[in-house]
Amino acid sequence: MPLPLYLLALAVFAMGTSEFMLVGLLPDIAGEFDVTVGTAGLLTSAFAIGMIVGAPLVAALARDWPRRSSLLTFVLAFAAAHAVGAVTSSFPVLFATRVVAALANAGFLAVALTAAATLVPPDRKGRALAVLLSGTTTATIAGVPGGSMLGTLLGWRATFWAVAALCLPAALGILKGMPTGRVREVATGGPALRTELAQLTRPRLILVMLLGALINAATFASFTFLAPVVTGTAGLDAWWISVVLVLFGVGSFVGVTVAGRLSDRRPGLVVAVGGPLLLLGWPALAVLAVEPVALFVLVFVQGALSFALGSTLITRVLYEAAGAPTMAGSYATAALNVGAAAGPLIAAATLDTAAGNLGPLWTSGLLVAVGLLIMCPLRTVITAGRSVDVVE
Repeated sequence: MPLPLYLLALAVFAMGTSEFMLVGLLPDIAGEFDVTVGTAGLLTSAFAIGMIVGAPLVAALARDWPRRSSLLTFVLAFAAAHAVGAVTSSFPVLFATRVVAALANAGFLAVALTAAATLVPPDRKGRALAVLLSGTTTATIAGVPGGSMLGTLLGWRATFWAVAALCLPAALGILKGMPTGRVREVATGGPALRTELAQLTRPRLILVMLLGALINAATFASFTFLAPVVTGTAGLDAWWISVVLVLFGVGSFVGVTVAGRLSDRRPGLVVAVGGPLLLLGWPALAVLAVEPVALFVLVFVQGALSFALGSTLITRVLYEAAGAPTMAGSYATAALNVGAAAGPLIAAATLDTAAGNLGPLWTSGLLVAVGLLIMCPLRTVITAGRSVDVVE
């Protein structure tokens, strides 16, 4: 894998840390701004909504921008949003900074996903995506638990400052290591924007985007609200939240790494094995969360399965959107973040029901079930190759 791909992954690590770090900080943020944990959880949805809107919009605007300077601008804007968030005393302002940060993240990912897919041979898109997403999974292993621990020791604002600082070496890496050139030039000259947008009328592309969104919604529905499960249901001290987040992150790293080696040529295997296991895992976690050992094991397993299946489906988006070389990354980003926005919103509504802290876990199981009901009869279509060939 080329060096620029790893530099992009470094920036994704900084952004992934920000996207996921609120999982361990929600109780403190809710307390300081005098809002409920469910309301504080909307900060995650705000970020995801900004990503959904921003990905196609910024990708369209950035088609003729210099690639390196556009990536650098997005990273610096992301850092500035976190600096403002770290000093504000207003929840609406904090909410707004999450949207701005999301727009910057969306622009970065839309360009980075397109660039990553063109830095490698056509049949290695899955491997390239795995390297890029390793920034996200490393964030769940190190960045998010570290941010949670820093927030516990010094307050949640310190975590925002840390993310802003983390963007600086990522920006330097992009400046020094990313080749110049324009986004459309990298994407083999690029067809007209109208032609690329017309790809969204293809049923197979819409199908894999929908399934990717559903699986990601299931992931974020539970991941966003793991803290109350750890401290409330399992009855553990607050510092165990970081341990659970590390376990989820390690699992996600394992899942995306394994899937990266299978998603190009054996996507059907990932779908056939990972889907049913993921469906069983969320209800099992809801039932067994009161037992710390079971909680630890199942959080690891669900992290692995969620990212293995989710990254495979997002790789399918890149294949199905091959006719949109400068916009494919934005389609994949939008699919990921439709799920990231919807999952916490649905899960938050269950916190005040009889299910309580376990509501998000049951929600995840339901979302995976819906995805599998759609996926099973259409499995051959979903796992088809770059054109009409099945690659199993």
